[in-house]
Amino acid sequence: MAQAVRRIAILGATFETCNMGVGALAAGTIGCILHTYPQAEIFFLNYGKLSTVTAITVAGQQVAIPLVNMRFSWRVWLRNNIAFLFFLTLLMKLLHFPALRRRWIAVNDCLRHLDECDLVVAISGGDSFSDIYGLERLLYVSLPQILALWSGKRLILLPQTLGPFKSRLARAIAKYIMRRAELVCSRDHAGVKLGTQMLGSNARGVKVRFCYDVGFALDPMPPPQVDVVGLGFSPKPASVLVGLNVSGLLFMGGYTRRNMFGLKVEYPKLVYDLINFLVEQKKAKVLLVPHVFGQHDESDARVCAGLYEALKDQYPGRIGWLRGSYDQSEIKHVISLCDFFIGARMHACIAAASQNVPVIPMAYSDKFAGVMQSIGVAANVVDLRKLNEEEIFSIIDRAFTNRAQIRQQLAQTMPHVKESVLSLFEDAGSGALPPIDAAAGEKVPVAL
Repeated sequence: MAQAVRRIAILGATFETCNMGVGALAAGTIGCILHTYPQAEIFFLNYGKLSTVTAITVAGQQVAIPLVNMRFSWRVWLRNNIAFLFFLTLLMKLLHFPALRRRWIAVNDCLRHLDECDLVVAISGGDSFSDIYGLERLLYVSLPQILALWSGKRLILLPQTLGPFKSRLARAIAKYIMRRAELVCSRDHAGVKLGTQMLGSNARGVKVRFCYDVGFALDPMPPPQVDVVGLGFSPKPASVLVGLNVSGLLFMGGYTRRNMFGLKVEYPKLVYDLINFLVEQKKAKVLLVPHVFGQHDESDARVCAGLYEALKDQYPGRIGWLRGSYDQSEIKHVISLCDFFIGARMHACIAAASQNVPVIPMAYSDKFAGVMQSIGVAANVVDLRKLNEEEIFSIIDRAFTNRAQIRQQLAQTMPHVKESVLSLFEDAGSGALPPIDAAAGEKVPVAL
């Protein structure tokens, strides 16, 4: 029977960013939805100066995904400013005039798209449902979720890191949303425990469940050209090829530029020493792989270019960097060509692990350990907040030596992980999406 078409809004991820981790979340979410509901109409409801449409390929099929843009600024008079949208929504809740409500919604693009959708799913950039980056970032991702709830929409929190919530206000915001969400998914088991504790006896039937990060299901795609500077690059080089993802965010000391994440090591020095260790002691070739592009301060690409220029004469033919820009699927393909991978961006590490590439995540927050624990490689995580350089190199050395066993372990684990991610919306018992009576085109209620 023909499947009824659903309209689904995605909050907290778009393709309008230079961060390929966010792109991986966006594409992974779309893939999971279309795996179960291939006829669904999907759009992003997110911040941006312009509404756009992005064409992506999912499971060999090209789909166009619109961005319906909101604004997050002091220009509260803008019709798509999140503050103005809240004002209109509150006014409509207080004034029970259906005709006026329909008119206001019809002339406001954001509210009209929100009103027409059947389901809202939120992923908060993967790790921003927290005040680890400050309260403003939490408000940034939370306000659209609250707007959806005030509009009477079903809300699902997709697999992401829950917390930490250091301040009382942050905990209050998180509890308000989680209590009213239909489903709360955590990409690590610690988040399931935290969410359950926070909701307590007031959960009112909300389920907090574990699900692997949607980035594991992202399809890799070869780019038109792989532009590697400094290395005679080929898919099977004679030496071990180590992909090294250097974080521009950590290199500059976090957003505060004063060791925001409390690292125990000096990150720039660690990177230089690590390259020397890989080239001189392990006789490997090092490919600098950015996962955040652009010319802004947080850009990995800028840092990688600078590192290459500083070291190309010291390690001729042994160090290179991936020049140019690539989307989330293309950069994942490039990572698959590495024999070993070390990364400070978590979705760069997920891209490696999901393709059976032995990986060392360089953690600056708790999210790394939880996600890697879920696939059985938590022992390879080096926590830069807790370990000194000697301890870090010891873990890397051990994993490098045992990379064949790690690859084999990942090869056994990944098929289940990917299958589980793609079935995110198939588990009717989870309440993620109720079954559809295709003949009537109506929702069939599911007990939660």
